[in-house]
Order: sequence, then C-alpha cells, then structure tokens
Amino acid sequence: MEDNSKKLGIRRITRDFPPAHYLFKVEGLSLLVKTGVEKYESDVFEAAGHKWRLSLYPNGDNKSNGNGFISLYLVIDERENLPLTWEVNVSFRLFVLDQIRDKYLTIEDSDGAVKRFHWMKTEWGFAQLLSLESFNDTSNGYLVGDCCIFGAEVFLMERNCKWECLSIIKEPDDNTIIFKLDNFSKLDKKYYESAVHAIGDSKWKLTVYPRGNVKFKGKALSVFLELVEADKLPPKRKVYAEYKLRVRNQINDNHMEFTVERWFSAANANWGYPQFMALKVLHDASKGFILYDSLIVEAEVNLISKVKRFP
Repeated sequence: MEDNSKKLGIRRITRDFPPAHYLFKVEGLSLLVKTGVEKYESDVFEAAGHKWRLSLYPNGDNKSNGNGFISLYLVIDERENLPLTWEVNVSFRLFVLDQIRDKYLTIEDSDGAVKRFHWMKTEWGFAQLLSLESFNDTSNGYLVGDCCIFGAEVFLMERNCKWECLSIIKEPDDNTIIFKLDNFSKLDKKYYESAVHAIGDSKWKLTVYPRGNVKFKGKALSVFLELVEADKLPPKRKVYAEYKLRVRNQINDNHMEFTVERWFSAANANWGYPQFMALKVLHDASKGFILYDSLIVEAEVNLISKVKRFP
C-alpha cells in the first residue's frame, strides 16, 4: 500500500529508546479481531499530570478514513474531575514496536503541532497509523506470534492563559431602577440618589436634581444614570448600556422618556440629561408627572454588557 505519510502530515521514524510513559501489549490480536470489537481502550495511565488511555481500532477507524489501517488514538480520561473550562495542550507520539530489530516505529505529526484537548475534542491520534498490509507483514516485526506492542509518550505544554467572555445581554433580569421621591415640593437638597441596583454584573443608581444642575438650575429637572464603583473597574474596562430614562406620568401612559446608548468607564461614570424636562412642565398638575407630591423617576436598561473572567 502506498505510503502517504507526507500527504497526511505524519512523520514516521524509528528509534531505540522505548516510550517514556506507556506500553500496551496485545497478545492474540487475531482473536481480538474475531470478537467483532470495533475499538479497544487500554487501562488508564498517567502522564503530564493527567490521566489517559490508548484507543485501538485493530481493523481501522472507518469513520475517519482508517479503512485498511491500524488506527490508534490518545484519549484524555477522568474529565469529570477537570474544571468547567478545562483544556490541556500536549505534544505526543505514538509507537509500534518492531519486535525483530528491537526498535520503535515512532508516529507523530510532521510539524510537531501541539494538540489541544478540551471538552469538544477529547482524543487525538492517527486513523492511518500503519497500513494493515505493512503491519501484518511478519518481516516488519510489528506482529510476531499474533502479538503486538503499542506505546505513547505525552508532554504537557505549559501555559498560563487567562481569558474573558464579553456578553451583550438583551433585557437582563431585574432591569428597572424605580426611584420615588416623596414630598417633592419640600425637597431642599441639590440632588438625590436612588438605592444601588445590580443589573448584569454591574451596580447602578439614579441621580436626580429636582431644581436642575449647572446652567439649567432653576429651569429644568436633571436626571442621570451612574455606574457605581466605576473607579474599581480594571484599566480601560468599559460597560455598555442601552437604557431609557423616564419620568413616569402617574395619570396616563404619556411618560417623558429618552433612550440613551453609552459606554461607561471610570472616566465617564454617569450619563444623562441636565435638561431632562422643563420645571414648568414638570410642575403642571394637569400633566400628571407629580401626583400627591410624589415624583417617580426610572431607568430601564434594555441592553447591557457583562464581562466574565476565567482563571
């Protein structure tokens, strides 16, 4: 059978030194094949700080174009003991012993690529490890007296990678801050702040200036949404929010509201409208914004960014 190692990106060389981590001997290979088993997995062995098995297809892994070959894979085991976001990066080699010459045929990727094992990819190996024609040829020494020996060595590629996940969440849970200011006509402070409200993984509050802020003092109601503890964000971290600032009409649904889209940061922790609505309109009893001397201001967050970091 034609040797298509280069086409498959496989390197096959021989060496005297045995595999560093595991040897797997099969006695009575023909009898194993007669049982009809498609694949046989070895016992667990430990290498590079993890548990592994060898998965042998004596008649080839037909699902991966292994027909006419011996197929052999390295499988990571005991995955239930690994953390949720686990991944293991290794360089490995598989072996077949030439029992006549006492040399090991070494099979590895020709480019020496590091293989990444993770929850979606738990095995790597070679569907075309060795052609059955070459394997069964007794002069090659791979199958002697119906006995063959496979091996593996696995080397961990150390890495210290942290990663994060940025999510843009639509209509997050508990997404509305409701700030009711009672005895509104008697409020005498420059501004008032709502209780802190958690939305996504951030904390927020409303700030209301009953008689206006800065140049709109005495002319308009000023309303702002603030990202609480923005100064504790990692450097250059931003938090996105798309939200509505609203003064509720307590007679009908004709609320006064504006939609804001904004990236918040330590340098820009609040955003809103210093001229949210004219005080003349606000205090017009027929408009319904103040009822029984109470004003209701809301912030409804419809989109928000959330960052989760993983060690």
